[in-house]
Amino acid sequence: MATKQQDKPAVVCVFCGSVAGNDPIHMETARALAHEFHKHNVQLVYGGGTKGLMGELARTLVSLSGPQAVHGVIPRALVRVEPGYDNKREGEKPTESSGKTAERTIKEPLDKTALLGESEYGTTTIVPDMHTRKRLMAEKVMAGGPGSGFVSLAGGFGTIEEVMEMTTWNQLGIHHLGIVLLNVNGYWDGLLSWVQSAVKEGYIGADNGKILVEAKDPREVLPKLLEYRVSNGRMDLDWGQE
Repeated sequence: MATKQQDKPAVVCVFCGSVAGNDPIHMETARALAHEFHKHNVQLVYGGGTKGLMGELARTLVSLSGPQAVHGVIPRALVRVEPGYDNKREGEKPTESSGKTAERTIKEPLDKTALLGESEYGTTTIVPDMHTRKRLMAEKVMAGGPGSGFVSLAGGFGTIEEVMEMTTWNQLGIHHLGIVLLNVNGYWDGLLSWVQSAVKEGYIGADNGKILVEAKDPREVLPKLLEYRVSNGRMDLDWGQE
């Protein structure tokens, strides 16, 4: 008999850049991944951005599967600089841009977390800080069905920090889910090479060097998450979540 969690759809958290980058292939990859998620009924959790790869991925999936398929999680500080959020105080009228009323109005003061209505980027939760953002995204993934996990597209410092934290959490036994680097045009070759070097030098165990999984095409991502098996070198610690 299937468990309740096995009956749930997969929830995948995608880390990626808030800019488009210089090579159009990365925006194309974000759109292609959204089509794969739609095809396989995958729920997306992401950083709540409206620009770059973040925005393209979320907007494309919403256009295909509806706003219920996407949940963004964004810190309050970033809301103030992210297009698509209208930061007006209580009683003020929302601004308009190019004749269109802003889709989401944020009223101050906010609670520690605030859930916004649906938009072309899905549903968004505003959180107080970066740590809460990562914890909440991870919790949503861990509550998902088979095939849930973490995926990284191209990105900068924030993207690599997020994917490496989830890799560390896997090694420490906080979660048991796959982490896939979607390595388009060799973008993640340097990181994968570093992992190999760290294994060779004895700083990462050989089994733990396999925690990060490489995919070179969006169509490979979901099969790799479904096939993922935890490392034998993973620490069997009790964090009260497994």
